[in-house]
Amino acid sequence: MRNTRVVLTALGGPEVLKVIEDEIRDPAANEVRIKILTCGVAFADVLMRRGLYSPVPALPYSPGYDIVGTVESCGPVVTQWKPGDLVIALSMTGGYSRYIVLPESELVQMPAGLDPAEAVSLVLNYTTAYQLIHRIAKLRQGESVLIHGAAGGVGTAALQLGKLAGLKMFGTASKPKHDLVSALGGIPIDYRNEDFTKRAAGVDAVFDPIGGRNWLRSYSALGKGGRFIGYGMSAAIEGGRRNMLLAGASFTWLTLIKLFPGKSARWYSITTDKKAHPEWFREDLTRLLTMLQQKSISPIVSARLPLREAPRAHEMLERAAVTGKIVLMCQE
Repeated sequence: MRNTRVVLTALGGPEVLKVIEDEIRDPAANEVRIKILTCGVAFADVLMRRGLYSPVPALPYSPGYDIVGTVESCGPVVTQWKPGDLVIALSMTGGYSRYIVLPESELVQMPAGLDPAEAVSLVLNYTTAYQLIHRIAKLRQGESVLIHGAAGGVGTAALQLGKLAGLKMFGTASKPKHDLVSALGGIPIDYRNEDFTKRAAGVDAVFDPIGGRNWLRSYSALGKGGRFIGYGMSAAIEGGRRNMLLAGASFTWLTLIKLFPGKSARWYSITTDKKAHPEWFREDLTRLLTMLQQKSISPIVSARLPLREAPRAHEMLERAAVTGKIVLMCQE
């Protein structure tokens, strides 16, 4: 069976993403072949393209962290799924394709009637935001949080979920995106011209996807008993060499606790926590799908692009030219 994929052929700029056609294999005994309807574009995909993310398959491979699709065929011993079922999954790689084969245990049922572009936004972005708030920081009503990248995919999700949880929220974003941050219930901070350590001083938690030196500044903004969670390294793009990023990260983490006692710091990765607590992912994603059905959350889909325009999606994401989520429409 023929498959169209967008693959990384080398490390570099968006131009290394190439469209190819090849054969998609039949599913093995406990696997399912899925016709992908939508795939999210994540900053992790950009880091993969730059060689700043691991573990990943050997080149060439398709990025694509999260997918929504329909079951096309099942392996011989699969009993939970049948052709035509709507499913959703955290694929990590392989999503920039018309078809993908995944273990049946990785799939979560998607209710009928949902917009596949909105639904795919829940898999990585909203589940990350939900777990940061409720599983990791364990924030309670009335507590405060500083959300970096507040107009991005995870940021807008955290603002929506934080508002529902009754949190006081500060959000860093460029000036043109402040109206959005405010509309979602956050207090916007211009990270280019304002000192967020002063504007958000004493917060109970900080969610930081920036990395590098920003970690130390974020940690210093915490009040007593505050929780710092780093969950991304977008500064790697500006920092250039991977070894410089890792050295800077190591130095930061070693000095955080020593310089500012009475606070906590940890790293969060949805894939790591999914392995440690597989029940969390399924429970939280199912809860979010119900919330989407009930319209208590409303993912911001900034662009819906055909699969072949994945390079353009990367360009937009890397220039911070979007709010919310970019989604690839894999059957267009």
